[in-house]
Amino acid sequence: MGAARRHPVRQARRREEHGEARSTRPGLVIRQHGQKAVVEDGQGHEIECTARKRVGRVVCGDRVRWQPTAPGQGVILAIEPRHGVLTRPDPRGRARPLAANLDQALIVCAPEPPLSEALIDRYLVITELMDIDAALVVNKTDLLDDATRDALGNRLAVYARIGYELLWVNSRERGALAPLVERLRNRTSILVGQSGVGKSSLVRALLPEADIRVGAVSDATGLGRHTTTDTRLYHLPDGGDIIDSPGVRDFHLWHIAPGDLHRGYREFRPLLGQCRFHNCRHISEPGCAVAAAADRGEIDPDRLARYRALYRQLGEAARPDY
Repeated sequence: MGAARRHPVRQARRREEHGEARSTRPGLVIRQHGQKAVVEDGQGHEIECTARKRVGRVVCGDRVRWQPTAPGQGVILAIEPRHGVLTRPDPRGRARPLAANLDQALIVCAPEPPLSEALIDRYLVITELMDIDAALVVNKTDLLDDATRDALGNRLAVYARIGYELLWVNSRERGALAPLVERLRNRTSILVGQSGVGKSSLVRALLPEADIRVGAVSDATGLGRHTTTDTRLYHLPDGGDIIDSPGVRDFHLWHIAPGDLHRGYREFRPLLGQCRFHNCRHISEPGCAVAAAADRGEIDPDRLARYRALYRQLGEAARPDY
């Protein structure tokens, strides 16, 4: 039989892609807004890029292959393999990457706006499921007197007991940032938390020469005014990179299956497999090892109650809408 016919369009596409691969350059996405991104090349130059449709969503922290199209402009042709991807649901409930190649997420909270343990729990679920290290940063400590600091510390003690580091800082004094500076050293980190907790203020204090807008807490709502309109990666003078993302007032987990939720609670892990039923949801089943541990004081009952409420919310969201 004769040789198989070769499709000329496919051959041309393969030649084009092979030529593109040979001519691409490595880069780091340091700024992203919508479909546009700024890529830093190996010499520290910033290139305004768009991404080919087949590439998918490009996010801050991505290592990419790009090709110049004009002076200071280029096109992203591929995303290098990722690790440590922080995701959140899009309006349709599908997982959407927010930042990539993270070593840790630092969850920022403050005396104002009011502390939300439920929001902290949701961030921690994501970091545990994505295998990203996490710590809590308590900002605006200059606003705390002894009594309010003790009260806030008591509320956050549950997280310290299960192994999350608490960093007490404020952005007004350089010396007060020392614990945060050390935690950030030689890591790629992202600051997350509700608007108004001072994420951009912290970045500005760490990088006083950067152009970072800072807002205040709204007197009308008690919520923060958004000051970051796009996601940016900054190189820290003491080593490491930090990603500043738009503040969020809420952080839903609709893209997480209810049956996976328990894996986001690190204190549950030693008990998994010890329940009477192998498919125990840790809601109200008899013989639940997690519930028994809470009764013994080994697991915080309030955090278990928040887990159960979140499980029910995810279950409701997963039901078909007829």
